[in-house]
This record gives sequence, C-alpha cells and structure tokens, in this order.
Amino acid sequence: MHIDYNRFNFHPKKNFLDINIILKNFSKNITKYKIENNFEILDISSLDRQKKNSILFIKDINFNNIKEDKILIITDNDLLFEDKKIKNIILTNNLSFIYNLIINFFILHDDSIDYQDEFEFKNGSYISKFSKIKNDVLIGHNCLIGRGVIIENRSIIKNNVVIKNAIIGSNVTICDNTSIGTSGFGFDFNIRGADNLNPQIGIVYIDNNSHIGSSTTIDRAKIDITYIGKNCMIDNLIHIAHNVILNDDACIAAQTGISGSAIIGKNVTIGGQVGIAGHIKIGNNVIIAAKSGVTKNIKDNSTIAGFPAIDIKEWKKKIIMEKKNGYK
Repeated sequence: MHIDYNRFNFHPKKNFLDINIILKNFSKNITKYKIENNFEILDISSLDRQKKNSILFIKDINFNNIKEDKILIITDNDLLFEDKKIKNIILTNNLSFIYNLIINFFILHDDSIDYQDEFEFKNGSYISKFSKIKNDVLIGHNCLIGRGVIIENRSIIKNNVVIKNAIIGSNVTICDNTSIGTSGFGFDFNIRGADNLNPQIGIVYIDNNSHIGSSTTIDRAKIDITYIGKNCMIDNLIHIAHNVILNDDACIAAQTGISGSAIIGKNVTIGGQVGIAGHIKIGNNVIIAAKSGVTKNIKDNSTIAGFPAIDIKEWKKKIIMEKKNGYK
C-alpha cells in the first residue's frame, strides 16, 4: 500500500534546513557525526518510505537498507554509526528529544503554538481555505475541516466532526462527534509533559466506501500514514492510534482500541471492547471475540478470544476447566 501526498499541504515548512544548520543549532544534542556532503533537507523519511534530501530518524535497530544517497541518518545506535556504507550520520544520546527539536524548527504542525489556518464559515461549519472538497460532499453543522484536507465525491460528514491532516476517499460516511487526523500519543517515557510530545507530521487516509461511527478518533501518523482501507465498517467509540494500517473490509464493533503501528489484514472482524497492542500484525480473515486482549501476532484465518487472546477452542476449554475447578 503506497499513497503519495504532499506533507506540506498539511504541515507547512517553517524554516530552511540543511545539515550544517542542524550541526550548528543542535550541537548540544549531538555526540558525534560523519558528514560527506551538505544538502538541503526537503522532507522527513521513514524506514518504508525513504526520500531524497531527507532525514531518517532510526532508533536501536539493525538497519542496512539505504535506498537514497541524500539521506541524513540521525540515530542513538553506536553500531549503526560505525557502518561505513552510511555517508551522512549523526549520533545523539536522546533520539526522541532531538527529533522534537528538529521537527519543531523545520515544520509547522497543529500542536505548534504558531500553527496557522484560514477558515470560511459555510452552512454552520468552518472550512479551511486550503482544503479541497468536492461539490457533492455533504457537510453537517458545527464541523471543522482543516488545512490540506481532501474529501472526494459523495462523502457524508455529519455534525460536530473535526477533520484535519486527512484525505477522505469517495462515498465515505463519518458520523457525529468524530475526530480524524488528531495528534497521536507520541511521548518520551523519560521526559513527560505536553512540551515533550513527539510532533506528529503524518496524515490519515480513509479509502473509498468506508463508514466511521460516532465519537470515534483516528490519529494521524507520526511520519507517514494511518490507513483505513476500502469498505471498512467502524462502529462508535473506537480509537485507532497513529501509524495503524487497517486493510480492506474490516468490521470493528464499539469501544475497541487499536494501539499504534498495528497492522491488520483484510476482512477482519473485531468484537466490542477489544484491545489490540501496538506493533503487532493480525492476518487476513481473522475473527476476534468481544473483550479480547490481543498482545501478539495472529495468523490468517484465526478465530481468537480471551486475554491474552488465544485460539477460541482453546479459550473455551480453559473456561470449562476453570469452572470445574471452582472459578467463577
């Protein structure tokens, strides 16, 4: 799944940035560096989407797949710093902190105190002058549509909806009191508080013919995309965190929470009040029973239940044994 979009339609550039500026302005947070050539920074990369003239922040992983020449690697991994194949690399003691400093210098995002947008008041809602909304889109009362948002044909946006940092496909319904493109919960365990949240500079992409229930929240990605696939049915009171990939034909019941960077396959059915841990993969055609807690990868065509969630037949056997042993 690859979707091209212009980050700066949503998050405008704040300052010119090149490697020399980074070395000068953030020297207190740099342990050492190897720089073969200076170049202007034009964007931020992720492991999956590397871009020329960009920064790639990498934390404590074995990384050996550089696809572009003009990439600046910033890491806290001493072993990675010694990799001779990497031409431009900066070592830091606190990757989260220097990420915050550089992004806040380079990009305006809607957690910035100086973030700006311009709105027109139309039919009881505030619509950004920098958004692109097709003429046949229905928008209810008291909505806010932010900078860079694209909404395609025949979509319905009901009352009190906030949409920012998002692209909405055709024939999508978003129900009342829902928020799309909100800030993800990126924080440093060691340095907490609102001032130290990691800037979230990605977007949400909701594909065609999907339905998003009332009072649901879908956070934008940290760098790339939080993705909702085609024909998804998402109930009320659901939270989908940053970087989640939810593939086509998902059906999710109320009060489910999906943690950041989870990848969920096609045609998955999830019962109410399910909790899904971050950074795990759930296969295609999986069924997850209500109130399950999913903490590990799940194979295709599985049906699971319980906490931690296991094969539903095994879970039923476990419940029967507990009752026989006097547990209620």
